[in-house]
Amino acid sequence: MWRSITLITLALSAGSMHAEVYTLTLRQAVERALQQNPEIALAHLDEIKAREEVRIQKDPFSPRVTVGTGLAYTNGFPLSIDGAAPSVIQAHAAQYLFNRQQSYVVAEYKEEARGAGIAAAGKRDDVAYRTATLYMDTERSGRAAEMARKEVDSLEKVLETVRLRVQDGRELPIEGKRGELNLARGRQVAESMEADRDSDQTSLALVLGYGAEDRVRPAGEERAAPPMPESEDAAIESALGSSKELRRLESQIVARGLEGRAAKAARLPRVDLVAQYGLFATFNHYQDYFLRYQRNNGELGVSVQVPLLAGPGVSAQVGQADAEAAKLRIQMTEKRNQITADVRKEYREIRKAEAARDVARLDLELAREQLSVNLSQLEEGRILPRQVEEARIAESDKWVAFYDAQYAVERAHWSLARQTGDLLAVLKETGRE
Repeated sequence: MWRSITLITLALSAGSMHAEVYTLTLRQAVERALQQNPEIALAHLDEIKAREEVRIQKDPFSPRVTVGTGLAYTNGFPLSIDGAAPSVIQAHAAQYLFNRQQSYVVAEYKEEARGAGIAAAGKRDDVAYRTATLYMDTERSGRAAEMARKEVDSLEKVLETVRLRVQDGRELPIEGKRGELNLARGRQVAESMEADRDSDQTSLALVLGYGAEDRVRPAGEERAAPPMPESEDAAIESALGSSKELRRLESQIVARGLEGRAAKAARLPRVDLVAQYGLFATFNHYQDYFLRYQRNNGELGVSVQVPLLAGPGVSAQVGQADAEAAKLRIQMTEKRNQITADVRKEYREIRKAEAARDVARLDLELAREQLSVNLSQLEEGRILPRQVEEARIAESDKWVAFYDAQYAVERAHWSLARQTGDLLAVLKETGRE
């Protein structure tokens, strides 16, 4: 246990030595997050704590032996010290042999430990999904910043052309002012996009367990969206079967049942092993008061306790456990309905995103064809270079819209994979040849 805790602590502290920029693929980012994310480490520590609690509750079923001394000076009739005669050496041993209540408590904490393991696995899924979405956000903001910077270059060319035409008297001076305003706006947008990109790279670094000064840059890989399930009903069945939250609630219901049974078992008898040894001293004059005296004395037996009146607290504890279990069953039903609704919603979102992507693709194709037409007309001298640059800016905007639509489709697919429990398997295969 201590080795596991030490390794977790060293792993978390190793990521903040110095600031660096890391370039990772999506699969590499997810693998790093599953190993170094602080939230996963905390969930694992909670799991370790729950397992150790089981050992604490099982402790009374193991022999406990204590050794000490009760040596004392005696004047008159030998008295007892803590229920034992003064001895040079004393030894006591105790152990539960039959204690149904404590057995149920042990089973309850075992179930709690299992629930902690399920919660830790659920945290891994959450972190993996958050890593994937942050990775895509970082890709999107980086691409947007790049496109915004290209748009600034086009606006600079447009402004240069307009200024020349103003100098030649072929444009009004106000057109130059308008070009300067457009360029200033473009630069402002580009700087804002670059700030968003840097912020996303830092957020991604923190999720991966790096320091606050570090940044993670996407590798710019080509990847396909996660595969779709066979049908919507199959996706719902898979989501219900793989839900960590449903499994955790089931574990909690079992634990509350064991808690109620432990409370009822307080009315049952219990049997304990007891043992004691004492080495008496020779100067306490026991032989003067007892017919038979010997220095070495011991006993070994069992202690049987039978509750006669357990009191109303037992039924109250049982009632509390039953009420908590009923509450958890309601939450479980609600969660099942929510999962079903979420999966159906994800399917609708995928269809909407794919339709929006198709529209954005057609819009982009139109903008690219318009740019080709403008270039041909420029060679023929039918339009001005400024109009070509404006067409380039329009095409750049359409590219941004198309990338955003693609991002929405991919994110919707990843969200569905998270619901169906396939997220980690798909992420680990992403980028493999």
